[in-house]
Amino acid sequence: MDPTGLDLPPLAAAFVFGLLGGAHCIGMCGGIMSALTFAVPPSMRHPARMTGLLLGYNLGRLSSYMLAGALTAGLGTLLGGLAGEIRLALQIVAAVMLIMMALYIANWWKGLLRVEAVGRRLWHYIEPFGRRLMPVVKLPQAVALGAIWGWLPCGLVYSMLAWSLAVADPLRGALIMGAFGLGTLPALLATGLAARSLGNLIRHPATRSIAASLIIGFALWQLWQVWPAVSGLGQDAAGHSHH
Repeated sequence: MDPTGLDLPPLAAAFVFGLLGGAHCIGMCGGIMSALTFAVPPSMRHPARMTGLLLGYNLGRLSSYMLAGALTAGLGTLLGGLAGEIRLALQIVAAVMLIMMALYIANWWKGLLRVEAVGRRLWHYIEPFGRRLMPVVKLPQAVALGAIWGWLPCGLVYSMLAWSLAVADPLRGALIMGAFGLGTLPALLATGLAARSLGNLIRHPATRSIAASLIIGFALWQLWQVWPAVSGLGQDAAGHSHH
């Protein structure tokens, strides 16, 4: 195994992160889901149509996540090609972002909000395009609006994009973001279909704390994996300074 290689989250782990981040998704996007539902004229709000529109929004959102994952991983490829040390730094940043994401999910520390603030500037330019698609009554509109919604500033998404950056492989970056997006679906579909009991369970402080603890454990394990390569670099630097 390459000494700077890190077993980044396989697709199952990315899916679980999406699932565990459900409480944040409900807080962040639950209001959007409700607004979109109520924007549909009452005469057209039958279950089959609403379920179709709901799936359309999420198909669009996942497509944007996968595109962002591929682009970010492509940037990682360029940076990683410069030096092994840069790739190592990206992997450490990815693990730290994951810990920040966990603290955010559990409401223990909200530092990730500062990262979201950067994305809000970009969102300011994208959001008006979404407004032009309202009210949504057809599936293509729902997919298009979902694709715009996928760029909503979100600390969870940024944490996963940090992994895509460190993966440095556009296909894997896209698949990791796709798996993460699928993991967020149960929480968002529960909100859109007004499944209150599931929503309450996902939002419960105990659920959030367990989710955060699992994510922190995974991130620390990733840092442990990369530690030999980091200490190796330190020893090399010390060796060179003695010559």
